[in-house]
Amino acid sequence: MRFMIIRKADANTEAGVLPSQQLLSDMMQYNEELVKAGVMLAGEGLHPSAKGARVQFRDGKPTVIDGPFSETKELIAGFTMIQVRSREEAIEWVKRWPPSDGDVTLELRRVYEAEDFGEQFTPELRKQEEALRAQAAQNVV
Repeated sequence: MRFMIIRKADANTEAGVLPSQQLLSDMMQYNEELVKAGVMLAGEGLHPSAKGARVQFRDGKPTVIDGPFSETKELIAGFTMIQVRSREEAIEWVKRWPPSDGDVTLELRRVYEAEDFGEQFTPELRKQEEALRAQAAQNVV
């Protein structure tokens, strides 16, 4: 099972305050533990929403809205993708997240897998998705 650990944004992340050297070191150690356990798939920190954009679709037409966005509690500051055997195992990894200055909220969300979509995800669509994933893996610079 794949899970995304979502690090929610806060006033500091939205202000572009960079983590301390100690926190960077602690995060590296945590990520190293994830990698050594064979569960880490990816992990990235995100720039503040002021450097981002939203695209809203109304009746099929896109509208671009530049950041920053005011709903800080609904924004994310980073993510880690893990693959584990169970939700309980994922929660155990989340509980080991390094402490930082201030309050941190992490959200854990399971990622959909092909089998979750049932019959609607036909063998043809599965084959197409596998080909796209393989192609995307080759595009990594």
